[in-house]
Amino acid sequence: MRSLLSTVALGLGAGLAAAFVMDRFQALAAPPLGLDKGNDDPATVKAADSVSRAVEGRPVTQKNRRRAGSAVHYGVGAALGLGYVAAAERWPETATGFGLPFGALTMLLLDDLLVPAAGWGPWPEAEAKGNLYTLGSHLVFAGTVEGVRRGAGALLDRD
Repeated sequence: MRSLLSTVALGLGAGLAAAFVMDRFQALAAPPLGLDKGNDDPATVKAADSVSRAVEGRPVTQKNRRRAGSAVHYGVGAALGLGYVAAAERWPETATGFGLPFGALTMLLLDDLLVPAAGWGPWPEAEAKGNLYTLGSHLVFAGTVEGVRRGAGALLDRD
């Protein structure tokens, strides 16, 4: 069994790597599907605004909106990676299906429930392109987390 420090490092690293891969996937997949976000801020920026209002009493400045949204995206990715890796270390059945059920669950809980409930985005619609894009994004995220967990974990275990 890995040390707590190794598990934390592996989880955070896997989550950050997966957030990056998910971001690249979305940048490549959205244009051909005609999924232009328009002028509306993404949910990550709206979440950053909520935190900024709670802490500073004002929204994120225009100058820092993109960075704040990225910080939320990567922070959530790191937290999810840590949670997933810790769970998979303790309960190996968590990794069943190469982590893809975890990806579907994160889509359901975050994009379909939390984001709309917080007012950071619309409730999901019965629209195939957008739903497949969202599901695909989260499956890419989860598969990357599991791939990093297995690959980097094997390197850690060699010592």
